[in-house]
Amino acid sequence: MLRHNYLSSIRLALTLFDFPVYTSGFRSAISCLDGQPLRATPSTSRPFSKTCVPTMKASVSPHMKSRCPEYPGSQIKRFPVSDAQVDWSHSVQGYEPVHFTHPAVAKKPAWADPEIGSFCPQFNTVDGAVDRRSFEGRYKVEDGKPLNPHGRTGLSGRGLLGRWGPNHAADPIVTRWKVDAQGEKIHHLVSKKPILQFVSIKRKDCGEWAIPGGMVDPGEQISLTLQREFSEEALNSLAVPPSERENIRQRINRLFQSGGFQVFEGYVDDPRNTDNAWMETVAINFHDENGNCVSELPLQAGDDAGQVQWVDVDSSFLLYASHSHLLQMVVTERNAHW
Repeated sequence: MLRHNYLSSIRLALTLFDFPVYTSGFRSAISCLDGQPLRATPSTSRPFSKTCVPTMKASVSPHMKSRCPEYPGSQIKRFPVSDAQVDWSHSVQGYEPVHFTHPAVAKKPAWADPEIGSFCPQFNTVDGAVDRRSFEGRYKVEDGKPLNPHGRTGLSGRGLLGRWGPNHAADPIVTRWKVDAQGEKIHHLVSKKPILQFVSIKRKDCGEWAIPGGMVDPGEQISLTLQREFSEEALNSLAVPPSERENIRQRINRLFQSGGFQVFEGYVDDPRNTDNAWMETVAINFHDENGNCVSELPLQAGDDAGQVQWVDVDSSFLLYASHSHLLQMVVTERNAHW
């Protein structure tokens, strides 16, 4: 789902422009990732309809990316953890996870928690402006520190994550139908189903295509996060001239107020996860059915994206982390080609 550490005030001013990994098949133990630490988490209000297809589970086997041998953005090696040793209920003699908190997090920026001991966070509840609840339910707290609900990762501390416990993100999946010159839906030659397109960004850090998304600011509603992230990453709203903002605002509002359906919410298997801090996300699909909301807006990559474009949804198109699984849920909901 991630890098806006110094843009909070700008973001709030642009709110009017107002999303780990869940894997059933694993491509690599180490996924490309953001080299910047993360901020987290809000009280969430989710006025979105639920998908009619079964909710996607976070993983069908012990988290894999959360146990990548080398922690991202560092040369820190994780303590080896086998599949059988992941669950906290299984005793592991000699388990000594490496403790690591990224220097940028340890400097106590506003978006990150202090070290445990210097403050007393209220876990499993809304702690001031920070929502420390998990979609996984109540998580255990041991020696004053929260335990990853999906088990051991071979590394303690927070790593690149700002919050102890869950770090919440939001992923807007913006789609439209692929149409011909006459505006008629184009159907796939094999499946005979209409082809969906979605707005995809090419990440600068690893060169992989992904769904635009980012962290939820403290006290921010999910609906605003989704609009903000899409505006900043896909439309580069931070650099839009004032003369164009009203047109963008109207089109974005029309799409995001039309109602979306919730594709997924929960824990994400992410290389940045640790024993004491982990990623969770909410993914919502916003569909431009008639192609008159954002389809005609010129896409422009923001600071965190190298490129941005409409991409055909297809099972052969490789995406960052397991974003393809999110898109497959959208395809099922809309009876489109996969």
